[in-house]
Amino acid sequence: MMKNHIRNFCIIAHIDHGKSTLADRMMELTGTVTTRDMKQQLLDSMELEREKGITIKLAPVRMQYNYVPEPTAASLAEVGMYDLNLIDTPGHVDFSYEVSRSLQACEGAVLVVDASQGIQAQTLANVYLAMEQDLVIIPVLNKVDLPAADVPRVSLQVMNLLGCSEDEIIHISAKTGHNVPQVLQAIVERIPAPVSPLAEQAAQLDGRVAIVPTRALIFDSYYDDYRGVILYVRVVDGNIPKGADITMMATGAHGLALEVGHLSPGMQPDPALETGEIGYIVTNLRTTRDARVGDTVTLTENIKKG
Repeated sequence: MMKNHIRNFCIIAHIDHGKSTLADRMMELTGTVTTRDMKQQLLDSMELEREKGITIKLAPVRMQYNYVPEPTAASLAEVGMYDLNLIDTPGHVDFSYEVSRSLQACEGAVLVVDASQGIQAQTLANVYLAMEQDLVIIPVLNKVDLPAADVPRVSLQVMNLLGCSEDEIIHISAKTGHNVPQVLQAIVERIPAPVSPLAEQAAQLDGRVAIVPTRALIFDSYYDDYRGVILYVRVVDGNIPKGADITMMATGAHGLALEVGHLSPGMQPDPALETGEIGYIVTNLRTTRDARVGDTVTLTENIKKG
């Protein structure tokens, strides 16, 4: 997929404002999950998450969306298929570190606000985190179909918080799917495509060809009893092919990329992870201490050349 057809974003909100339900509708509309396999809070895989109805662990998923703008829309985005990389984040204040990790891997954030409750404490905290990362924020009012919804009052709160106009706020019902397609369109139109900072610097070197070293941010990792340490990464520069020798720049640990790919929402192997993509790396590492969250993955050959 070309970089200009990739969008990386997360959904942020206060607890129980409808993040996971909105993610469910997005996956349904894009055909990422079949109707037969669909269930509520699909990305909440932990037993406790499903029991309590809250998101504890961040979960990435890639959706393929066929973008066709409205006839009246003055969009600069190209018509065609887009890879939308979503990271569903927790809403509870105790898991704000999960949110901050997700934001570092994205260019934009969908801010979901309950139209009946309005802006809450964690809404503010998450917005400030997104602003610190200089992300594009798409405001969304959810649950507008409820009798208790006060759309004018909550819209004014959002406008005061973000400094946006009323036209920029999308009114939806994640439960029924009302206006959710508008959110997908706004993601393509408003959130910028990822860029490679090192490639841009190389392009400014008077036309000289420069080899761009690989850099990928680890925003989550866990140990699988059968496969070893699995990394969730955002490739910032270069690419990571399957079978590559990799090095963690902070810990100095060396390993192999036994498998690379994306999540839709299950693991889907790819030949390589390219610049701007979000995906996973199955490694031969035996402990997550060797691949800490926030570390940078690079190819071992880059270290040797450096």
